Amino acid sequence: MSTPLILSIVEYLFAPMALRSILARNLRSLRAERQMSQEALASKASIDRTYVSALERERYAVSIDTLEKLADALGVPAAELLRL
Repeated sequence: MSTPLILSIVEYLFAPMALRSILARNLRSLRAERQMSQEALASKASIDRTYVSALERERYAVSIDTLEKLADALGVPAAELLRL
């Protein structure tokens, strides 16, 4: 018989990625591919650098408007930021 802790760990390991995690991973990856600092991306997207940092650390949920600004600044469709 499995304990609740083991079941929780298994559920966590096999759970689908949360959208915040997907966004954070893709944002970091695309920014790094373009050799952009958080500050450069924030400036190009007209948002604060600390907000880019918070998104990459999954601290905040992003609005649709900001998602579009980030995508434009990175030169990708907005959907690319949420792609698995």
